[in-house]
Amino acid sequence: MTAETPGRWTYRCPHCNGVVNPAGAVHLLGLRGDAQMLIGFHPEPGNYELFAPPEASFEHGDIWTFHCPICHSDLATERQPNLCELQLFTGDGHRRRVLFSRLAGEHATYVVRDDDPESVLGDHADRYDITVDIQVG
Repeated sequence: MTAETPGRWTYRCPHCNGVVNPAGAVHLLGLRGDAQMLIGFHPEPGNYELFAPPEASFEHGDIWTFHCPICHSDLATERQPNLCELQLFTGDGHRRRVLFSRLAGEHATYVVRDDDPESVLGDHADRYDITVDIQVG
């Protein structure tokens, strides 16, 4: 991806098209067991900084379920259930799909434009074959 300022990136839910980063950070509803909270993610793909409540605990390997905070749709992809998806619109006017791991501590992010991987990011990105997933609309 080109170096753009994160303020020019707009993330949207793939189900309701609602904007999930109104103030910069991407906000998603995170669920794990009895825990339910809004979690903020840095908007730059490949930056794994989290913004969470002080009582939140993220144990390596914990599986989180992420939902749109607007329509409450599950963001997990069908063909790669350990990956979630958001739509990304950048200042260049192109839509991209951002796929990211829902496992705590797993750094795997994929930016897909026109069904072609544009960026494969993170130490664990080789764990998934996104060529299967990108064939889904």
